[in-house]
Amino acid sequence: MSKIKKVVLAYSGGLDTSVILKWLQDVYDCEVITFTADIGQGEELAPARRKAKMFGVRQIFIEDLREEFVRDFVFPMFRANAVYEGEYLLGTSIARPLIAKRLVEIAKKTGADAISHGATGKGNDQVRFELGAYALMPNVRIIAPWREWDLLSREKMLAYARHHGIPVDYEKKRGGAPYSMDANLLHISYEGGVLENPDYEPEESMWRITVSPEKAPGRAEYVELTYSKGDIIAINGRKMAPARVLAKLNQLGGRHGIGRLDLVENRYIGMKSRGCYETPGGTIMLKGHRAMESITLDREVLALKDDLMPRYARLIYNGYWFSPERRLLQTLIDASQKSVNGMVRVKLYKGTVMTVGRASKSDSLFDPAIATFEDDKGAYNQADAAGFIRLNALRMRIAAKLKNRKS
Repeated sequence: MSKIKKVVLAYSGGLDTSVILKWLQDVYDCEVITFTADIGQGEELAPARRKAKMFGVRQIFIEDLREEFVRDFVFPMFRANAVYEGEYLLGTSIARPLIAKRLVEIAKKTGADAISHGATGKGNDQVRFELGAYALMPNVRIIAPWREWDLLSREKMLAYARHHGIPVDYEKKRGGAPYSMDANLLHISYEGGVLENPDYEPEESMWRITVSPEKAPGRAEYVELTYSKGDIIAINGRKMAPARVLAKLNQLGGRHGIGRLDLVENRYIGMKSRGCYETPGGTIMLKGHRAMESITLDREVLALKDDLMPRYARLIYNGYWFSPERRLLQTLIDASQKSVNGMVRVKLYKGTVMTVGRASKSDSLFDPAIATFEDDKGAYNQADAAGFIRLNALRMRIAAKLKNRKS
């Protein structure tokens, strides 16, 4: 295999990727190009640039991908109402294909031989990054230091950092937070450390973007969501771009203690993992979207989407965003959304989201004249139900008669 001359590193500027940067330079004796994505993690990115420059990095890419993230990844996923294992809204999972896409694009642009990431050999992210990269650049070479080096403890990494003069902030020297965090515009995840005991209740101070439901306002807040083809385009009548929609819903949901989740999930590689998540805006989006579909989608179309959703969610969780099957499912899902237009009104109160109104002037399938319990003036013939029920009972009646003959 030819020598690697240039590698693009997914770089946050934190301890792990700073160590990886220096390790790549030493072990592979190659030029390192850093790529840092702003997908709404809420951190200043200038320190990442300074650290990269300190170690002689000449090509530094720091990009604001928030709009692309929500428009091209989060919104399509929510059109499917995707939920993994009944609860998880896939906040980390959906960010990885975008990062993989940009790693590959930068590698092609700069003529790099390889890409590198800081995901461990125990987690899902290594799979997500690499499946995405291979789907877009089949012959790409991938360096995953956690699968190669012997720096398998925090103490060893800190010792390596000290030896090579890599800046480590005070909190990291003291051992850091008792868990690891990953944030983007859709959510914050917490795992590892004290959370590895699934019977341990996290302290209240862990949560960053939601107040506790107990301390949320004592008065409910109503929010109106306007939909076009399955996507929210306005909040309370004010039109917004996708990233702004999600940021605003995070603010509203966080204020009311919405979107906290404590979950033991099944990783793709086979082990169970405990994670805690904050997804306030996404929780509101899911509730609102299902309410909008409830009056604009045909019954069997809605049922088909619900049948396909768990598979679609698993594809995203397991890293198959760029797979032909996910793309095919997305085509079907997006076609179903042409009629998902209108308004949904939700009530936010102490950790809950309740739909209290929905309307669509152009696409509602709800017919009050038929649904009414009052006089429908002949719109629906109730006598038709007798034959309908009797025909649907036919197979059960046949089976019951056979059972009676045998007894």
